[in-house]
Amino acid sequence: MSEHVLTSTGAGLGLITLNRPEKINALTRPMVAAVGAALDAWREDPAVRIVVLRGAGERGFCAGGDIKGFYESIVADRHQDFLDFLAEEFAVDHAIATYPKPVVAFMDGLCMGGGVGLAGHASVRIVTPRSKVGMPETRIGYSPDVGGTHLLGLAPGHLGEYFALTAGTMGAADAIHAGFADFCVAEDALGDVLDALPDLAGLPAEDLAAALEVMHGSPAPADTGTSLLAQPWIDAAFAGRTVADILASLDSLPHRGAADAARAVRSVSPLAAETALQAVRAARAADHLPEAFDRELRLAAFLMDHPDLPEGIRAQVIDKDRNPHWSPADPADVDREAISGVVLGAAADG
Repeated sequence: MSEHVLTSTGAGLGLITLNRPEKINALTRPMVAAVGAALDAWREDPAVRIVVLRGAGERGFCAGGDIKGFYESIVADRHQDFLDFLAEEFAVDHAIATYPKPVVAFMDGLCMGGGVGLAGHASVRIVTPRSKVGMPETRIGYSPDVGGTHLLGLAPGHLGEYFALTAGTMGAADAIHAGFADFCVAEDALGDVLDALPDLAGLPAEDLAAALEVMHGSPAPADTGTSLLAQPWIDAAFAGRTVADILASLDSLPHRGAADAARAVRSVSPLAAETALQAVRAARAADHLPEAFDRELRLAAFLMDHPDLPEGIRAQVIDKDRNPHWSPADPADVDREAISGVVLGAAADG
């Protein structure tokens, strides 16, 4: 059991606490293994009727995966090591999605990348007014994974493409609207939610969520621009066939948000953006979480063989100069057919 994952049981609850607050509970392989072990141990345990996922500290549930470890594996040409970790992580995420007992996730504060993999597939997903939820992988030359393409594909309209290509962050209201969360409670009410759970043990997940929302829910604060206020232009622009088409559409729109979105898309890796675009659309068409995990693993192997991934991590996490040099630099030069082959299941190049 990892020292960075705390588990306990009592009053019908199984509590899993990510306990690496100095890193905003960023996931390591031992942490993922520890979460999986707890879920396995409690699956048939009659004393555990509800599982709770939460993060230690005030900054967030989970900032994602341990990106520096990812970088070290790539530059040392140990791709298979990290692919094995991803496969293990995806298996834990799928276990949460299919768990036979309600899983309640406290998505307080930051919940990014791998954090969405854990919390976003839970049966009861609770945000707070300070929640920041997102799949920002294109910013580092990568594509959303941990089943994130499935969640993005199920978002209303073309919000999935918008958040994937801009690496945008959702506040509480947008996370609920996009289907990444179920309801909002005040930060200081999370303890009350935890206290209420033993009396609600035995309820189906949907009824449990409804009861908690009635008892402790609060209005989500309005977000400042994205889905709730501006979905028509998002749907119009992000319906484009390619990233280049989407950028052309954004450039033609008078809405201020369109110009902001265009700048965001141009700042991420063109290769990663096109990969994410195709992956989200394939996930939407299939609407099958296990298939999304399989596709994401293939795409991870594909992107590890291209320079944008280590370059993106270098620029954002290692050197922090925020000045990545993408290859190719122009979305029009991306090999879309190579990406399509991987999305459809053909062997990745390289």
